This record gives sequence, structure tokens and C-alpha cells, in this order.
Amino acid sequence: MLKPLLLSSVVASALYAPLSFAAPAKNVIFFLGDGMGPTTLTAARIYKYGEAGNLQMQALPRTARIKTYSNDAQTTDSAPSMAAYMTGVKMNNEVISMSADTIAVAPGKDSNGNKTVNNCTADNGTAATTLLELAKAQGKGTGSVTTTELTHATPAATFAHICHRDTQYDIAAQAVPGGAGFNSALGDGVDVLMGGGANHWTPYSATNTKGRTDGRDLTAELQTHGYRYVTDKTALQSVDSSTTKLLGLFSKTSHLAYELDRVADSSNQQPSLAEMTAKAIDILSKNDKGYFLMVEGGRIDHALHGTNAKRALEDAVALDEAVKTALAKVDLTDTLIVVTADHDHTMTMNGYSAKGNPILGLVADKDGNPATDVDGRPYTTLVFGNGSNRPATRPDLTSEQVQADDYLQEAGIRLSSETHGGGDVMLFADGAGANSFKGTMENTAVFSLVKAAAGY
Repeated sequence: MLKPLLLSSVVASALYAPLSFAAPAKNVIFFLGDGMGPTTLTAARIYKYGEAGNLQMQALPRTARIKTYSNDAQTTDSAPSMAAYMTGVKMNNEVISMSADTIAVAPGKDSNGNKTVNNCTADNGTAATTLLELAKAQGKGTGSVTTTELTHATPAATFAHICHRDTQYDIAAQAVPGGAGFNSALGDGVDVLMGGGANHWTPYSATNTKGRTDGRDLTAELQTHGYRYVTDKTALQSVDSSTTKLLGLFSKTSHLAYELDRVADSSNQQPSLAEMTAKAIDILSKNDKGYFLMVEGGRIDHALHGTNAKRALEDAVALDEAVKTALAKVDLTDTLIVVTADHDHTMTMNGYSAKGNPILGLVADKDGNPATDVDGRPYTTLVFGNGSNRPATRPDLTSEQVQADDYLQEAGIRLSSETHGGGDVMLFADGAGANSFKGTMENTAVFSLVKAAAGY
């Protein structure tokens, strides 16, 4: 009997060797739904369009399944999983765009309790070149756009190299040309930067107690390098055709609002992810050599950690709207669009609901009769493997209760916060070079395919 062939990571990577392209993709837009696993995609589709519908991303013609494990864990965190896409290197959890031998050392804290110390000592790993840096080296435009803090793991993996993702003040400094800690591989800087967490870019004060304790105002420094700085939707909309460099920080601390709350709050002046995407494309398209743009729907992940499925689905749909916006603005003959996720979560669909039953509702048959557990209590279609909502005795849930904005789906194991899942995620692609994305592949192979398609 023949022994099964066990593929080393090197041999496996060779199976996904990039194809040759007659003409490289001039532009690349890389969309990342943080934590947007297959169940989240299915639920978001049903939530928005019904069982037979399709999200815009699901209509893209090329698909693949992506393995997400990190160098040291079956279940990855966002830092090494996004960095694997950006660098082609499997690295340890918490590490951002560094070599595989880099050890993630928890950062120290300054006198105000802020995590600031970069533990990338000379003997702790080396920087791994990112797709954004490769694009910059060719004179292309570059951008990183997110609904999280701009220094969060996913956007940071495009422009920074750090031994622990929590060193967000150091991550911000890496983006500022000429300043201490600048990542020189960025040349004259990332052309478009948009997200939240202005405190990581501005100095500490009585009104900015989470600000930088080194006294630097990185927003002012960037403006001296030609950046237009905006802090709300109105200012973003006013950015005109003369702007070639843009910094947008739309929250004073932490992330941008969940899409559900942004829309509900008429006073909210944060732009949508689609609006940020459109403005980024407008600016980067001025570069005749093309561009690389990363767009993250980052709050999908945060809602899932809280087992709040409704906000997760709303943010997944918001990412899909950004994809739709991009497709309407680009020429796919010279632009590659990739949409994927960095990891899964533990949310699952269960029971035997009738077609048309609300995805956020109780499991029910075609007559609306709810299914019940062995104790006679109804249960929801969406549940989590673990999380905070694990009552000692299950309550008698109602349809109104479980479809409310703040309802937290029940979990099988009680934890303070729901964890990532270790399952494969989906990838969708279209445009120049998209035909190489197929089958089941390592997340590191995606780097090679994008690199080849773009001719980096």
C-alpha cells in the first residue's frame, strides 16, 4: 500500500507557483474582511439578499479557499494572518510583517500605561517586505484604509514591521517620512492613510490622555510632507483633485463606529468604508504607474468577538458596498481585485429553519413555529462555539428579543470574549491576473500570486 504523500510547506507553495501574465495588473485593490469566515458570509448574504441572492464579492468569478494557521498556532490572530498575505511569510501570532523567527514579546508601558516599546531588538527577527512596499519601490501609489484604528494589525501589516501588534504608537511613527522610527522602505510615505485612533498620532494632553507621550504630533509632521489632513466626512468630501497625499483620522480614540450605529446616528461625521474607498481610488488613480490599495472592514471581527451577529453582518455588508464602489470605478482589464478574510470565527448556523426565516431570528418551520431544545426552549439560527453569553439556564427567547440591535447570540462555552476560529476562509477575485486564484491554498501563496499579477 502506498504511503500518503506529505507535502512540506516549500513543496506545497510550489504547487501555487504564480502563472505568467501577458500584461501585469497596473492596479491592485486588496479587500480584507477581518474575521469574515464562511458562516459570516453566508449569513450576511441571507441578511441582505436572501438565500438565493449574492453579495457583490460572491459574484466575482474566481474563488479559492485559504488556510489561515500561523507559524506557531492552529488558530491565528490578525497580525500574522494579514502579514502572510502582505509578505508571503508565516510568522508567529502577534507579529507584524517580520521574519518567521521573530518572537512576539509583550510590549512595555510608559508612565501613562500606554504600550509603546518596540521589542524588535537587533537579534529578534528581520523585516519582511510587503506588497505595499514593493508597489512603492516601483513608483506606484499606495494606500491603506480601514474602519479600525489605523495602527491596528491589518493596516499595520501593509506599512509597518513590529514584533508585537500592541505597540501602536511605534507603528504610527513608522509611517512618517523623516521622523524617528520611519520605515524607509515607504519612500516618501504611504499616499493615502485612513482610519481611526488619532490618539496614536497626536501628543498627550489633558484632553488627549491616550495620546503620545513623546510629544510628537505626527499629523503635523505629515502635513509638512504634503499630506492633507481630514477628521470628518465633510472634510473628506471636500478633498479636491489637487490632493495627492491624504491622512484621514476619523475617531479621536479607538475604532470607527459600527456601521449599524454610524447610520443610526445622524450626528456621526465618520465616512462609510465605501466613501473612503472611493476617495482613495480617486487620489491614487492620479499616479500614471498605478497603485496598491488595501481596504479593511475591520469591525466585523469586533462584533463577532462580542457575539453580536447583527453588527457583524451590517459591517460585512458595508465591506461589500465598498467592493461594489470599487468595481464601478476601475477598469478590470488593468486592475486586480481580491477580497478575502484573515481568519474565521466560531459562529455557526444551526437547526432546520424554513427558507425565508430571518437569519437573526429563532429557528422556525414554514408556518413560523419555533423549534425547541430538549427543555422546550426556542433557539436562534446563529450561535457561537464560545463567548460571553452562556447563561446557566437558557431563557425563553422571543423573536423581537433576538433580532434587536444589541442581542448577543448564545455561546456553547463561556469565555470573556469569543475567540477566532481556525477554519479556512474564502477568497474572491476578478480582473487582471485573477485567473490564478483557485483551489485550496496557503495564505502565503496569495502574496506570490498578487506579486506576480502586478509584476512587482
